[in-house]
Amino acid sequence: MKVILVLIGKTDEAYLDTGIGKYIDRLKHYIPFEMRVIPDLKNTKKLSEEQQKNKEGELIMQQFQPGDEVILLDEGGKLLSSREFSVFMEQKMLRGIKRLVFVIGGPYGFSKDVYQKAVGKLSLSKMTFSHQMVRLIFTEQLYRAMTILKNQPYHHD
Repeated sequence: MKVILVLIGKTDEAYLDTGIGKYIDRLKHYIPFEMRVIPDLKNTKKLSEEQQKNKEGELIMQQFQPGDEVILLDEGGKLLSSREFSVFMEQKMLRGIKRLVFVIGGPYGFSKDVYQKAVGKLSLSKMTFSHQMVRLIFTEQLYRAMTILKNQPYHHD
């Protein structure tokens, strides 16, 4: 199974970029992983929140292939512990899914089309994080899940 993280806009902060790169590099030992960055929309001041969500939604939808299983990283999603997330990942791998696609939306969330395409939503916390920090937190948690599945000492209960 390949895991793909789709997101809007490049990472501006070097420290976040360094951390994300660290976990992406570590993930290569466990699972095929790819991060796809959709460029920020231009001239968004002229767009309503709904128009911006729809334009971003069109770009997000272009990233999907038939058979993809799409999970949105959404504040209204299901909260899982790190161990529960590792079980979630293991179940997806055992089902033989070819591509598991996680999506981080723009500042206003997702369009209706993206919500309809998704088979589930996960929340990383009850707290709110910047979209750029979510990238680091998610890649770290995916790495942590893989080490849990391999019974490696990275995670401590």
